[in-house]
Amino acid sequence: MSQKKLDKEEVRQYARDLGAALVGFAPVERWAEFGDLPEAFFPQQVWPLTRTVIVLAIPSLLPTVETKISHLYRAQYNYTNQLLDEAAYRLAAFLNRQGQAAIPFCRDGYGVGVLQEKPLAAFSHVWAGQYAGLGRVGWNHTLLTPEYGPRHRLVSVLTALEAPGDPLLEKELCTNCRLCEKICSTQAFSGSSQKVKYAEMDKISCAKRRQRFRGPFSHCGFCIKVCPVGEDRALYGSRTVKQYFAEAQDFSQWQSGIGAGITGWEE
Repeated sequence: MSQKKLDKEEVRQYARDLGAALVGFAPVERWAEFGDLPEAFFPQQVWPLTRTVIVLAIPSLLPTVETKISHLYRAQYNYTNQLLDEAAYRLAAFLNRQGQAAIPFCRDGYGVGVLQEKPLAAFSHVWAGQYAGLGRVGWNHTLLTPEYGPRHRLVSVLTALEAPGDPLLEKELCTNCRLCEKICSTQAFSGSSQKVKYAEMDKISCAKRRQRFRGPFSHCGFCIKVCPVGEDRALYGSRTVKQYFAEAQDFSQWQSGIGAGITGWEE
């Protein structure tokens, strides 16, 4: 297969045509340059031919995120996952047709059950997104983007295509309000923002809470919808922080057993 010289913007537009709202390019050298992750999680360790990581983002629309724990929320989560994986696969196939080796890395690198035993994923789309200039990692380990705050889903394409990296976002987006920490029903986040940049996260506790529910109740999303960052808030308006915390209290009552009779609840 002959190798075609590709313009980066041509690749970006192709990804957008597939449905990606945000597209960023990260040269593999950025992982070693910034040293945020152990070498075992560098993209070259996932696939040795990787020279560039292309990160795609699709928004989780705020009004649906605000429906608390609903069928609408679950449907949006499933749809965005499907769209991300399909877009990444089709982008990789496009690159391969142009003679530029590429593979997609699915948007979730683990299963919830496995995560409880070993709380590590094989690859971090969050850090790839920061290195690709899409946003900055916030206190609760999510990628904050100017457009959507943490309300988006990510996927990556690893490719042998050598492309210049997009400019990194220099401005910190996280306000250290720590509303995500305060609203979390599992108390998964902890630490002093004066001493460390990112919270200590109890991933096992969060995963166990998620496994207790089935159907539309498997994702709570409070740490995502309470975040004040993102232009989407101006577009849609939003509920107040007080309302978010009232909903979280209702959810905590469910967890305590008050909602045991609700379909989908498991003791």
